[in-house]
Amino acid sequence: MKSQLTGGLAALAVFAAVGGAVVAWLPSDAKRPSTAATPSRSGAPSPSGSGAPSPSGSGAPSSSGTPAPPRTSEPPEQNKSSPSTTPLPNSGPGTFVTAPGESAKVGKGTPLRYRVEVEKGIAISPEDVAEQVERALADPRGWTADGHSAFRRVADGPTDFRVRLATPATVDKFCAEGGLDTGGKVNCSVNRNVMVNLRRWVLATEFYSKDVVGYRSLIINHEVGHFLGHGHVTCPGKGQPAPAMMQQIKGLLGCVPNVWPYDSDGRPITGPAVP
Repeated sequence: MKSQLTGGLAALAVFAAVGGAVVAWLPSDAKRPSTAATPSRSGAPSPSGSGAPSPSGSGAPSSSGTPAPPRTSEPPEQNKSSPSTTPLPNSGPGTFVTAPGESAKVGKGTPLRYRVEVEKGIAISPEDVAEQVERALADPRGWTADGHSAFRRVADGPTDFRVRLATPATVDKFCAEGGLDTGGKVNCSVNRNVMVNLRRWVLATEFYSKDVVGYRSLIINHEVGHFLGHGHVTCPGKGQPAPAMMQQIKGLLGCVPNVWPYDSDGRPITGPAVP
């Protein structure tokens, strides 16, 4: 199925879009790390932790719960606070604060306008979340490498999609509107909302316990990928990079961690489609 944060969270060396199914297995959240196809602009929901992919360009929801590759262009020193000091409420008011300002256009073609929002009550700066989202979407290994996708963050006016960091209960509520069951644990892309589960943003998964910041890039690339119309794929072969559209949270299946949809030479990193 389908789809920049507090400088303090970046230092979490310890932690770290409608049609689909949700991932059936997740590592325990109680076990916190000790260190921090031409796509279509569908905007339909997609559960990140889903086991089944939504048709490309169908606009169906999809939950992925996917992690980001461990090696990113963001240095470890950008992680500035200990995860243990970050409160992780399970629910919130369901209302959001928008990150102020805007970014320059990245990529070719007409840019997709997006907002970054953080649920009220979460002790994470919307500006910092926006900064991390911007970095992920602007990276040359991201979706702009397809030669026609472009993005621009805005704070007001019309938008094509929104990236929302929210508590597990709020993510579940929004994802359920697209028919997705995210079980309080995974992300989704639904109704033009890229819903990011607070626990995944802060704790990542066992495969990215030492690269939480990288995992955040994976969340954004996977869920925005669903919004663009990309479905789930699986590992192309042992020792190869795990595709960003793979449900890495369910296991790497012999692949090695990777958070980007393209490599540094502009070649797509993908694998066999998941039926």
